Amino acid sequence: MKLQQLRYLIAIVRSHLNISAAAETLYTSQPGISKQLRLLEEELGVELFGRNGKHLTEVTPVGRQIIAKAEGILREVNNIQILAEEYRDDRRGNLSIATTHTQARYALPSVIKAFRERYPAVTLQVHQGSPVQIAELIQSGGVDFAIATEAVELFEDLIMMPCYIWERCVLVPVGHPLIALGCLSLSDVAQYPLVTYVFGFTGRSQLDEAFRSAQLRPNVVFTATDADIIKTYVRLGMGVGIVARMAYDPRYDQDLVRLDAGHLFAANLTRIGFRRGTFLRCYMYDFIQLFAPHLTRERVQRVEQAQSVEEVDALFADLNLPVL
Repeated sequence: MKLQQLRYLIAIVRSHLNISAAAETLYTSQPGISKQLRLLEEELGVELFGRNGKHLTEVTPVGRQIIAKAEGILREVNNIQILAEEYRDDRRGNLSIATTHTQARYALPSVIKAFRERYPAVTLQVHQGSPVQIAELIQSGGVDFAIATEAVELFEDLIMMPCYIWERCVLVPVGHPLIALGCLSLSDVAQYPLVTYVFGFTGRSQLDEAFRSAQLRPNVVFTATDADIIKTYVRLGMGVGIVARMAYDPRYDQDLVRLDAGHLFAANLTRIGFRRGTFLRCYMYDFIQLFAPHLTRERVQRVEQAQSVEEVDALFADLNLPVL
């Protein structure tokens, strides 16, 4: 059994059993992967996949168990490589993060600036995507950290730690009738066309639940994954915007008015997470603390030892998280 065979095996699974697609991701040939898969099955004496002719159709029960073991082996191989890098040069390396546009645009810039000043030799990459895409990237090993708010169930296999709470605001053009009302109600907002996030992004589910609980049917006329796009269409008069409060920048959004909506919608909790069993380098601990100052290296290391989500939550039960 060879490590390369295990890498091929995992690539096939992540490519939805498409060997040609797996070959493209690994920059190798489809016949080469097929041959190594056949040799691996012959050595193990079991079929890892069900087949229909030359096509793989499903993962067999024993295949699922072997794949889980293979993922663990490759994760530990990667940890060995990272550990060696840490001892060679603890200020040089790579760090990749997957998050949404709102986090990348409004929550991360100051953190990344401070991190780059501290670790100029660390190559930093930020990948933007939906919660599903973020989960796939972190679970496949494509990134080191996930920063997410929505769809926590997608990250159940990760260590997810609370960073901060954020609330929504309503954005309207200068002179809009809602400005004169003072404290808004859901019925006030529901009278106007709405421009907000796509479902599954940045707390959108809580927004829909708030209207549903109030037995109101909001007229959502436009959705986007990007808060800046939402603001553009509010400026065009398409509707009232509902975005994360942090997405309003008084320097550049002077033609818009931000109205408090924290009392209308449930607050949201942003978390940062990584795969269980990952070896974190010194600069990774530092990045986490720059993003969430209460997540000190000592606290994160205690979280790494926790055996359940309940144990993780207990470590943060006494914290008053910042509200953005």
